[in-house]
Amino acid sequence: MNRATTNSMSNSQTLIVQSDHGILAETDNPLYPEVRETLGRFAELMKSPEHIHTYRISSLSLWNAAALGMTAPEIVSFLSTHSKYPLPGNVVSEIEHVTARYGKIELHPSDHSATLVLKVLDPSIAAQVALHPKALQILSLSSIAGQFTLPAVHRGTIKQVLIKIGYPIVDLAGFIEGDERSLGLRAETLSGNRFVLRDYQAEAVAHFHQEGTVRGGNGVVVLPCGAGKTVVGMAVMARIQRRTLILCTSVAAVHQWIREILDKTDISPEMVGEYTAENKEIRPITVATYHILTYRHHDDFDLKYFDLFNAQNWGLIIYDEVHLLPAPVFRLTAGLQARRRLGLTATLVREDGKEDEVFSLIGPKRYEAPWKTLENQGWIAEALCHELRVPLDEKHKIIYSSSDQRVRFRLAATHPGKTAVVKELLAQHAGEPTLVIGQYLEQLKGLAKELKLPLITGQTSNDRREELYDQFRSGKITAMVVSRVANFSIDLPEARVLIQVSGSFGSRQEEAQRLGRILRPKAGGGAANFYTLVATDTVEQEFGLHRQIFLAEQGYRYTVRDIQEAPCSA
Repeated sequence: MNRATTNSMSNSQTLIVQSDHGILAETDNPLYPEVRETLGRFAELMKSPEHIHTYRISSLSLWNAAALGMTAPEIVSFLSTHSKYPLPGNVVSEIEHVTARYGKIELHPSDHSATLVLKVLDPSIAAQVALHPKALQILSLSSIAGQFTLPAVHRGTIKQVLIKIGYPIVDLAGFIEGDERSLGLRAETLSGNRFVLRDYQAEAVAHFHQEGTVRGGNGVVVLPCGAGKTVVGMAVMARIQRRTLILCTSVAAVHQWIREILDKTDISPEMVGEYTAENKEIRPITVATYHILTYRHHDDFDLKYFDLFNAQNWGLIIYDEVHLLPAPVFRLTAGLQARRRLGLTATLVREDGKEDEVFSLIGPKRYEAPWKTLENQGWIAEALCHELRVPLDEKHKIIYSSSDQRVRFRLAATHPGKTAVVKELLAQHAGEPTLVIGQYLEQLKGLAKELKLPLITGQTSNDRREELYDQFRSGKITAMVVSRVANFSIDLPEARVLIQVSGSFGSRQEEAQRLGRILRPKAGGGAANFYTLVATDTVEQEFGLHRQIFLAEQGYRYTVRDIQEAPCSA
């Protein structure tokens, strides 16, 4: 074997697959970006230090891969090709065993609309299902071997029960069509811009719809913030042509959806309703907040507005930012399995670990477009990520070291020395549209006062928020201080710089949302800058390592810079 061949083999072998289902990946290998895209389809990134990233294969990651059409032989072949050492036998067996479970249990309609048929294609699995105590409360044995009947109202419940014991259900029971509602996409927006689906958006719609067969109509589309998830939702609406309920994280997101629908579809304004605390309009296309659905007067009272789900004969329910779906909406969604369901998100990571609930109740991942791929194609802005480590001065070191673990994170997150760094960054990016974002209200109020910038928090009225957002979009103001209310579904395409002064304990989903505030393509091109300020040698720096995993998953790297001296602070 000549040297060129040996080097080629060495370059292709970027992975070390371990017997504990972990995978080590050399990030400095020139083929790693290409390998990462495929690896991320069936394994989850767990750690992301500079040179070696650690992935883990899980049942859920394999089932999502299977739902996307990947087979066990394809996964094993990929790992064999890129692994430096022979694959551990137990890992190969686990991949084959777990992947084979997807498709072994199917849910079908029966001759009676009130019941469904559960078909278990493996006799040994059928025996386990028949003995499971929670399944026994729902299922009845059929006269046909390997088949059970169940009331249709328990369609979601049986999915939740069986995925917990390692058996995902492929739901082929079909959907209630819902009332017809004609809706088409415009060739030109109201503002006069040409409008056409991008290739990846059309692919996402096709993967979700599955040509109208029972194998489609439910599931999740994963796209970066700024890549047009709302457009995918509208294109699905146009494909299905049914009454639609859209659920969002905030009133601002509701307004954004309505603006987009009126701008890019031919539906008339009177056909689109806002269902929030301020307006209770139920129309053929209704856009509501999760908050209004989970509102109750008192903890002991029933959820007051859950009847919205039954107020119309919906043919489609869209869950925006599905990774933030509240637990009460999960419970209700379990009873909505006969409706088509589309989840939209930038990340499937949930901080509460309920990814299996999204999988079983909304559906599997149907489509995902890698962030870096869309960046390279110019659909989202290039992002430069920076971590600036701000040392504590002696006074705050003493306060921090003498505090208990419970309060150390807040002390680090709100370290007043960060204010001087924010000032320097604002001067460095003078005139560039900039958001300063954080977690703690008193910290944000102090920054806004010190920097003489407008402030948006949860206490800011919706009218005032919209006024400030509009001023930011028009360039009348170029910098704002915002709380976590700006994490979600806020369309500020002009934002070019984001300065994160505090966050939620290393939340990967929050990192995705905040990075998304600056990813929309910029007029005239150019990169966006994402700065995270952390207090040096504190728990905040430790959490930062976990938070950065999300960026590494998408192919981004932080540049880390230590501020040499502790800034003067009060």
